[in-house]
Amino acid sequence: MNIPNILTLARIAFIPLLVVFFYLPYSWSMPVAAGLFALASVTDWLDGYLARRWDQSTPFGAFLDPVADKLMVAVALALLIERFDSIWLTLPALVIIGREIVISALREWMAEMGKRGSVAVSWLGKVKTTLQMIALLLLLAFAPGTQLSLLGVATLHIAAIMTLWSMLMYLRAAWPHLSRAM
Repeated sequence: MNIPNILTLARIAFIPLLVVFFYLPYSWSMPVAAGLFALASVTDWLDGYLARRWDQSTPFGAFLDPVADKLMVAVALALLIERFDSIWLTLPALVIIGREIVISALREWMAEMGKRGSVAVSWLGKVKTTLQMIALLLLLAFAPGTQLSLLGVATLHIAAIMTLWSMLMYLRAAWPHLSRAM
């Protein structure tokens, strides 16, 4: 157990807290939920940075980090789908969740073939993740219909488009291996 792995585990521990604060009937609960999400987003960057900087990358961390990311994002999106109750939020949210399932399965399959490097995280994936985190932070912090929540929805749409684009890039990179398996 090292500090990067502890940060990743802390991100997972934030998930039930996010849900609890999301549902508390107080005016301060949504900013606190957004703050927890922001803190989790920072730990996502920090755990990777520290693992590389201190040469503390572990198989456990390599497994758990993307799981923690996907859990946090999926839970936040599910909460927001309920809160906004709108196709304009639901559609990009489902695109993002669906893409994560497809790419996770693709990475697992490629790893079994010894070709995991073919579907490594790209710069586009990092930009998509950043936009996604900004959108989720805005959507968690501000009530539906406010200007900043509308900016959050617009940013989520851009993130969803980038999500599809990055998924197509990953599938294209994996296609020679996928087509041989047909």
